[in-house]
Amino acid sequence: MADQEMNYVEHLGELRKRIILTLVTFIAFFVVGFLYHRPIQAYFLNDVSFELHMTSPGEIIWIVFTIASIIAIAATLPMFSFQLWLFIRPALTKVEKRVSLMYIPFIFILFIAGLVFGYFIFIKFIMPFLLDLNDGMFTEIYTVERYFKFLFRVTVPFAVFFEIPLILMFLTSLGIVNPQFLIKIRKYAYLILVIMGTILSPPDFILQLVVAVPLILLYEISIILSRIVFRKRMKRQREYLDED
Repeated sequence: MADQEMNYVEHLGELRKRIILTLVTFIAFFVVGFLYHRPIQAYFLNDVSFELHMTSPGEIIWIVFTIASIIAIAATLPMFSFQLWLFIRPALTKVEKRVSLMYIPFIFILFIAGLVFGYFIFIKFIMPFLLDLNDGMFTEIYTVERYFKFLFRVTVPFAVFFEIPLILMFLTSLGIVNPQFLIKIRKYAYLILVIMGTILSPPDFILQLVVAVPLILLYEISIILSRIVFRKRMKRQREYLDED
């Protein structure tokens, strides 16, 4: 009983250590994002073809904090993933340790790729469509806060969605899901992804397709990658049984 309590306390101490290291990393990158928000903000404004207005001083505070937070989240992802891996490492096999460690760099890469893709969709499709709808009928007054809120509403979810293939690969490697299960729930996944595409894009069928199709492709890629991981997992299990 005493040993169990000691193990429980040790696990809590280990978890606290991992959380503190992750938070320190987040705060450090948040400060960096806060100090260098101007060039990042200027980059976003380079593609704006209309004038933006501020209605209150608080708007710029919100934008700066949001930009710093997104930078901190993206930069902290590798540290968070590594700390999580260190925490669950004792429960993993030798092969699972090696395979799961390889996922960590791709978590960051896919997150950035999702942000870039979401920004491309926003600038090339969504904003031109919305601007063309007005066509000079009304006086346009765009505020800084509303513009950036709309921008982040489109780009940040894509960053999350781009992690789907990696998450499903990892779950497949652990035996939690398999390709057959992903194929079985495909129609429900499609429905959810189409709904997500509808939420992220304006009420136009073409734009909804522009957003939904990449999400569906991500799911299909997830199935392919899951099959590859599943076959390798089955092969390892057969080799293990043959050795016994």
